[in-house]
Amino acid sequence: MLVKTRAIVLHSFRYGERKQIVDVYAEELGRLSFIAPSAAGQRGRLRQVPLQPLTIVEMECDIRQRQRLQRWKELRLASPFLSIPFQPDKLSIALFIAEFLGHALRGEQPDKALFVYIENSLRWLDGCQSHYANFHLVFLMRLSRFLGFYPNLESSGRFFDLRESVFTDLQPLHPDFLAPSEAQKIGLLMRMDYPTMHLFRMSREERNRCVDVVLRYYRLHLPDFPALRSLPVLQELFKL
Repeated sequence: MLVKTRAIVLHSFRYGERKQIVDVYAEELGRLSFIAPSAAGQRGRLRQVPLQPLTIVEMECDIRQRQRLQRWKELRLASPFLSIPFQPDKLSIALFIAEFLGHALRGEQPDKALFVYIENSLRWLDGCQSHYANFHLVFLMRLSRFLGFYPNLESSGRFFDLRESVFTDLQPLHPDFLAPSEAQKIGLLMRMDYPTMHLFRMSREERNRCVDVVLRYYRLHLPDFPALRSLPVLQELFKL
């Protein structure tokens, strides 16, 4: 079945001498893996297409339901990023998000709203000139809405139950909750969006603690979510 779709590259790695395996999240198809020529073996129109993490591409592919690794017939850039590949702090954020999505979207089915959210978020980061230190926090919290465990904003209370995704005045009987001081930070994160997030000033220590909490939250709701290798680099960014 021939399908034309946009896709976001999540990860690629070499497979043998002249092949590579490329994991993508496609607008029309969801999570898929492709086998393709490596950079050394590419020819024709495929030669000019970079496949770095989070590259947005347009592809025509021949989907075979029984095959684990698919093949594309045509591949081209949807539009290149102008700043993310060239600014070390943005690139570190992008590599973290790519690794995160590689695990969070494992087996994810097509969801156009989810695809558009990721694409628009990446384009916002690429076009932003400053005040994006909290970008990854906002991105992760809002992503949880598409995955089915966004915190219940209608609940209230001093504690935040990480398992049930609700605020409560009663301390949960299990250990997966946030005490009042940190529960307030979850409420703060939920009020942030990209244009206004610079108004919520955090130290690097506070920001890194928020990342730890959000990752813990995801691990409770997504089975087998591993430690992220890109996290230590991200944690060294943005002193203020």
